[in-house]
Amino acid sequence: MKKLYIIFLFLSFASFSQNELTTQLSLEEYLGYVKKYHPIIKQAELITSTNEAKLLKARGAFDPKIEIDYSRKEFKDTEYYKKLNSTFKIPTWYGVELKGSYENNSGQYLNPEFKTPEDGLYSVGVTVSLAQNLFINKRMATLKQAKLYAKQGKLEQQLLVNDILFEAISAYLNWLQYYQSYEVYKEYYTNADTRLQNVIKSFKAGDKPAIDTLEANINLKNRQLDLEKSKIKYVKSKFELANFLWIGNNIPMELKENMIPDANTISNIDAILNTSVSSLFPDNFDNHPKLKLLELKKNNLNINKLLMINNLLPKVDFQYNFLSSKVSNLDAFDVANYKNSLQVSIPLFLRKSRGDLKLAKVKLQDINFEIASTRVSIQNKVTATKQEIESYQKQNDILKNLVNDYTTLVKSEERKFSLGESSIFLVNYREVKLIESKLKEIKNQYEYAKTKSKLVKLLGNLNSL
Repeated sequence: MKKLYIIFLFLSFASFSQNELTTQLSLEEYLGYVKKYHPIIKQAELITSTNEAKLLKARGAFDPKIEIDYSRKEFKDTEYYKKLNSTFKIPTWYGVELKGSYENNSGQYLNPEFKTPEDGLYSVGVTVSLAQNLFINKRMATLKQAKLYAKQGKLEQQLLVNDILFEAISAYLNWLQYYQSYEVYKEYYTNADTRLQNVIKSFKAGDKPAIDTLEANINLKNRQLDLEKSKIKYVKSKFELANFLWIGNNIPMELKENMIPDANTISNIDAILNTSVSSLFPDNFDNHPKLKLLELKKNNLNINKLLMINNLLPKVDFQYNFLSSKVSNLDAFDVANYKNSLQVSIPLFLRKSRGDLKLAKVKLQDINFEIASTRVSIQNKVTATKQEIESYQKQNDILKNLVNDYTTLVKSEERKFSLGESSIFLVNYREVKLIESKLKEIKNQYEYAKTKSKLVKLLGNLNSL
C-alpha cells in the first residue's frame, strides 16, 4: 500500500497522462518537493527551535521565586525549636533583587537572634550589587547571548538550506546533462543502424564493396558501446536525483522509468534562479547571511568581554530590609526597624579574571580577522563566478556554430557518399566530430547553469527561490 501511495503522489505532482510515453519533471516542481519534504531541510528547522528553547531557558533566570524553609525539633516532650522562613524574590535586569519574606520562629532552645514576635515577622527589602554584577552579570549576559543565538539559528538554517538546495540543483542539472547525452547517442546509434542497412542493400546491388559493410558494422558496434556507457551514467544520475525526493512521513520517492527532465531548463535557468536581475551583484555584502552570522558571533564575544571586565571589579553586595510584625499597609514598615548587611570580597592578584579578559580579547581579534577574510573571499568568488558565466556564454555561442557547421558537413558527406563520391570512413569521421561537438555543447550548458546556481549559493539566496 505504501508503494502505491508513493506512485500515486508522484504521478499527481508530475501531471502524468496515461496517453503520454514520457513525463517531464521540471526543476521548479522538483525544488518544491525538496524544500517541503527533504529530511535535512526539516532538520535545519530544529536549529531555530533549539535556540528558541535556549532563549526561554535564559529568560527563566529572571522568573520570580518562592522559597520556603521549615524545620522543627522535639525531644522528650520538649520543643527545642520550630523555624519557618518563606521568601518571595523578584530578580531584575540590573544587579538588584527585590525580596519579601515572613519568619515565624519559636522554641525553648531557639537562638535569640532568630526570635520573632508571636504572629511572626515580615520584611521587605532589596539586595544590590554595588560594583561587580551591577550593570552586567552572568544572568544578564546569558539572556543577551540567547537572543543572539536565536538570530544565529535562523541564519545557520538559511545557510544549511542554501547548501542542500545547491546540491539538489546540481543533481538535477547532472541528470539533465546525462539524459541529453544519452539521447544524442541513441539518435546516432539509430543513424548508424540505418546506414548499415543501406550499405548492405548497396553491396547486394553491386554499388558498394564488401569492406564498406564491415566498416559500417564496426561503426554500429562503437555506437552501441557508447550508448550503453551513456545509459549507465544516465541511470546513476537518476538515482542520485532520487536522493533528494521525499514525501510526507520521511518516505523516499522513486522516479518512474518514463520520468525525464525538462529540456527547457537551461533556457529558463535565469527565471528559475532569479539571476537575470542586475541587483544580483551588490556593491557590498553586509547583508550576506554568512557575514551577518559572523557579526552576531562577534556581538556574542563582546558580551563575554564585558562580563570578563565586570569580573575585575570587587564584589560588593548590600542588603537592606524593613521589618514589621504586622502588614496592614506599607506604613507598618518603619525605618527604625530594619536589618541590613554588607559583603565585600576581591581577589588580591585577579589573575583568573585578567586571564579570562585576555582570552576574550584574543577571540574578538580572531573573529575580526575571520570577518575580513570571509568578506574578501566572498567578493572574489562572486567576481570569479561572474566571469565564469560570461565565459560559458561565449563558449556556448562558439559551440552552437560548431554544431551547425559539423551538421552541414555530415549532411554534405552523406550526399556525396550516396553519389559514390565519398567513403563510409569519411562519413563516420564527420559524424564522430559532430557527436563530440554536441556533447561539448551539452557539457557547456550544464556548467553554465550550475555556475549560475553556484552564484546564487555564494550570495546566500537559494532558499528564497
